[in-house]
Amino acid sequence: MKIACVGGGPASLYFSILMKRQDPSHDITVHERNPAGSTYGWGVTYWSSLLDQLRDGDPESARAVAEASVRWSDGVAHVGDRTTVHHGDEGFGIGRRRLLDLLAERARTLGVRVEFEHEVPADPLPDADLVVAGDGVNSALRDRRAQHFGPEVTHGQNRYIWLGTTKVFDSFTFAFVETGHGWIWCYAYGFGEDASTCVVECAPQTWTGLGLDRADEAEGLAVLEKLFAGLLDGHPLIGRAQADGTAQWLTFRTLVNRTWHHGNLVLIGDAAHTTHYSIGAGTTLALEDAISLARALREHPELESALAHYERERRSALLPVQSAARLSAQWYENLPRYIGLPPARMFALLGQRHSPLLPYVPPQLYYRMDRAAGRLEVLRRFKRWLGPRVARTVQSRSRP
Repeated sequence: MKIACVGGGPASLYFSILMKRQDPSHDITVHERNPAGSTYGWGVTYWSSLLDQLRDGDPESARAVAEASVRWSDGVAHVGDRTTVHHGDEGFGIGRRRLLDLLAERARTLGVRVEFEHEVPADPLPDADLVVAGDGVNSALRDRRAQHFGPEVTHGQNRYIWLGTTKVFDSFTFAFVETGHGWIWCYAYGFGEDASTCVVECAPQTWTGLGLDRADEAEGLAVLEKLFAGLLDGHPLIGRAQADGTAQWLTFRTLVNRTWHHGNLVLIGDAAHTTHYSIGAGTTLALEDAISLARALREHPELESALAHYERERRSALLPVQSAARLSAQWYENLPRYIGLPPARMFALLGQRHSPLLPYVPPQLYYRMDRAAGRLEVLRRFKRWLGPRVARTVQSRSRP
């Protein structure tokens, strides 16, 4: 096949690797409009299950990713001057630029052409048997055919900004700080020997009350460094200012599409779907899209059949993840409901934020139920059965 991948993100690069391993005669080009080495974001997170999948697909790139990653096994939450620690599942962090460099180099080794500073027009499509739209949430290829794909975007309530810092965190760290305008918090995790990601989030009234809506990037970073001084230990926060010097505060956009393929064009990664950053699944889902699409093309000789199978498989796999992401975002949007609990209990409910039952049960009662369910299998089964039913009932009553 002749394959054109538009967008040089993890999904496109890993898909090209898998397709070359399946059949070296495939003619594959990855087109990236930005220069080599220029990428947004700081570090990304993933979990051990992804490494297992990468080893199955391409042991060499999996080994390179693992060696370039840092890992942690604890979660730490700072609430004001109180701290609690949770010993949980092992997680990993890797610099987004480092990940892309590794995948691009592996793709080239296998014979893939990776072309930087090459913007592909949305119309007409590249001359190829298959065109993979991996050009992100603002996909031009998808939006040019929006009537067919049916993209829908929902904006979250809270404001957030993606920052870096020279403080190296050896645990996945949460910090919640109370201000005169409400709470502001961050998620911080290491991704290299000398850097960490620090995502700061707050309610819109806190954002405006602190003057962050009016501050340029330098002014805003100074405010945040003061608020999180106890966490940063004197280390600076590092931003990525826009052309006019303003800070990149955003509201999260949850994207879904009515369909993911049209003729020989197929969506992958953020062009097809997004999930709230608080579950740390974006990169994993993009790579899993690549794995599923490559497998479908191997197992289904007819292109339409392969693309339809890929879409069905990934839509089904995404349902629980999208639900978890929606509930996670809502937990943070309703932070005042939980922040007054003792830190250990608040952190426990933070870990339970994907539960469809949690929003409808008083937090203290839910905590006791969860503790009891941890000891009795029958209560665990009852909680799993009850949560979705309560959520559906409440949602149906709230509809006009």
